[in-house]
Amino acid sequence: MFDKIIQFSLRNRIFVLATAALVLAYGGWVIVKLPIDVFPDLNRPTVTIMTESGGLAPEEVEVLVTLPIEVSVNGTPGLERVRSSSGPGLSVIYLEFEWGTDIYRNRQLVAEKLALVKEQLPPNITPIMGPISSIMGEFQLVGLVAESPNVTPMDLRTTADWVIRPRLLAIPGIAQVVPIGGEVKQYQILLSSEKLRDKNLGLEEVQRNLTHLSSNTTGGFVNLGNQEFLIQNYGRVRTLDEVENSVVGSTMGRPVKANEVATVKLGARTKRGDASIDGAPAVILSVQKQPGSSTIDLTRTIAKQLAEIQATLPAGVKIRGDLFKQADFIEHAIENVQEALRDGAILVTIILFLFLLNFRTTAITLTAIPLSFVLTAIVFQAFGLNINTMTLGGLAIAIGELVDDAIVDVENVFRRLRENRHADSPKSAFRVIYEASSEVRNSIVFATLIVVLVFLPLFSLGGLEGRFFAPLGI
Repeated sequence: MFDKIIQFSLRNRIFVLATAALVLAYGGWVIVKLPIDVFPDLNRPTVTIMTESGGLAPEEVEVLVTLPIEVSVNGTPGLERVRSSSGPGLSVIYLEFEWGTDIYRNRQLVAEKLALVKEQLPPNITPIMGPISSIMGEFQLVGLVAESPNVTPMDLRTTADWVIRPRLLAIPGIAQVVPIGGEVKQYQILLSSEKLRDKNLGLEEVQRNLTHLSSNTTGGFVNLGNQEFLIQNYGRVRTLDEVENSVVGSTMGRPVKANEVATVKLGARTKRGDASIDGAPAVILSVQKQPGSSTIDLTRTIAKQLAEIQATLPAGVKIRGDLFKQADFIEHAIENVQEALRDGAILVTIILFLFLLNFRTTAITLTAIPLSFVLTAIVFQAFGLNINTMTLGGLAIAIGELVDDAIVDVENVFRRLRENRHADSPKSAFRVIYEASSEVRNSIVFATLIVVLVFLPLFSLGGLEGRFFAPLGI
């Protein structure tokens, strides 16, 4: 078979060269489009269930919320492990499914289970599924700082929640954006027990009326002649004055407004954490990505979005996109491998020339490196693989074997051609090349197969170890 391949290549030299050029061009285009990440895909299909249960202690959360949900989801097809964490007012359950299962099918199965368990949970407690995110999900931190004393932490958090976060979530590949720090803006109604007693109002009545304080409702419709008109009740409040003048009850047939029994003001929600940059109060947004998304491309897209957002922000508010970027580590790793490949190629070129003392032979040998790289990129694209530190390390290791095979073949051809020139009855150059290449072909193939066998045990590793080291072997 190998002899036929050599004969075909020698007879169709122009075709082989043209094909190599096309592969080089197409592979070069593919290699710049491949997704780049820090590590291989280590994401076991995982569904996260989060349930807020305000006011419950961890023990109550465990018994009343976490346990019923765990019992309900057990037995889901493909489910391998269930982990949970119960804290003050919060239950988080992680459902890990088999490798290779469809995450969207898994989420559908879990949603069906949650619909059945909802009746077993305490009132007003609804479990929700978290977004699909990567194990290396938090790939960038974006900061928001105040450069003017007129900008308060509440202003920063409001800008982060209602301006920056929606814009970032609109980027394809972003799973979640979590703001940290600042002050969450609230309309606070601070009731006075003395004023409630004077107005003869109960706390439950006031609370019930305040529940529907800011909502638009329908009034049905009215028929006038041959036309039908919708009736709407606009009740959504927008200012403190509207809150103060809202009716919260009645006494002796007279309506009681909010400002008669309470102090209404803008305030900050109780903090459960804070953030700072360079020792000053700030808001930090944790940006998480979806599995399979390119960290480099997402980082560049976020940078463009942040630049556009910065131009629309009020004076004194500055966006900091350089707090933490996983892309920096990836780029440094790629630069290190590129430097190693460059230095290796230079050393190989020097050694080849010193031993062969022929520029043409050295150049022919070195063509194996770019051709093999672009072919690797095409294979990566076909199998959905990405470029990461492990695959780059594997490529660096493979260069030694790659150049070694090329040297053995080309050097033997070069030696046989030189001997043929001094022979009494020289053969044709193509005949000499065919015989010289065929002479070492089996040895080269067997030597390469032995190296391949060394890496095969990597594919037998299970769990995260197998997912981590398999790309090196590939």
